[in-house]
Amino acid sequence: MFGRDRSVVNRHIKGVYSEQELEQESTSAKFAQVRFEGDREIERTILHYNLDVIIAVGYRVKSPLATEFRRWATRKLKEYLLKGYTLNEQLLTQKSGQVERLQEEIVQLNQKLLDSQKEITTGFLGVITNYARSFELLSKYDNEELTTSGLNEDIIYVINYEEVKRAIKALKEDLMGKEEAGELFGNEKDDSFQGLLGSISQTVFGQLAYPSIEEQAAQLLYSVIKGHAFSDGNKRIGSFLFVWFLEQNQFHLKMDGQKKITDNTLVVLALAVAQSLPEQRELIIKLIINIIKT
Repeated sequence: MFGRDRSVVNRHIKGVYSEQELEQESTSAKFAQVRFEGDREIERTILHYNLDVIIAVGYRVKSPLATEFRRWATRKLKEYLLKGYTLNEQLLTQKSGQVERLQEEIVQLNQKLLDSQKEITTGFLGVITNYARSFELLSKYDNEELTTSGLNEDIIYVINYEEVKRAIKALKEDLMGKEEAGELFGNEKDDSFQGLLGSISQTVFGQLAYPSIEEQAAQLLYSVIKGHAFSDGNKRIGSFLFVWFLEQNQFHLKMDGQKKITDNTLVVLALAVAQSLPEQRELIIKLIINIIKT
């Protein structure tokens, strides 16, 4: 190899590994080969090396062929560093027809990239427009500037303990039918759940403590999840009652008929409530209120 005998090459290979220039396990492998020595068929295990080892040896061996290799390698490396690519001119000459087709494909690809860039720009504008309200809420949430003004106080449905129990029972039966809930789901630990519902619709000096649909819905979601009034299913029950209450008050849809609370939004809100700290209660409730009123 490179005009030098086996002993010289082996010595340089040992140097490559001893100096930890390459790892032997990843650059060599043993393969069985069958040879005939006279009339005998002999199987020997031969050690093979990959291209990394050949290149490393090429930089170590002293011979005219190795010197030529190093000049070629340096030229190609410089070409790559300056241009970002290298070309096999001999192969390109042999496959000139393929090169011409490649050039045509590159022109077409450039045009597609330009068209794609226009689509991406349009997409960005669409995201900014469609989610402008979300960005605004995130900014206000970060700066604790969420407000509770301009809420809807036209409450059609006043939450009722017995009706809520029936709704939870129907939810439980549906989930058990799909094997997504067990017997403990929706079982009240004590009378705290009834008290929780009463606190949401309570009045103070003849006025509702939470006079708007948004406030009552937010309090319902937060209190059921955080109250842990059930043996199992607190997050699911809280999420269910939240959207159920909005539907009962005909306040679950946007002006364009789309749902205010998508499935993903509901999951995120439930997890945000569950993982929030007690001192974040007011901030989380304000966030829920602002999402509902959009």
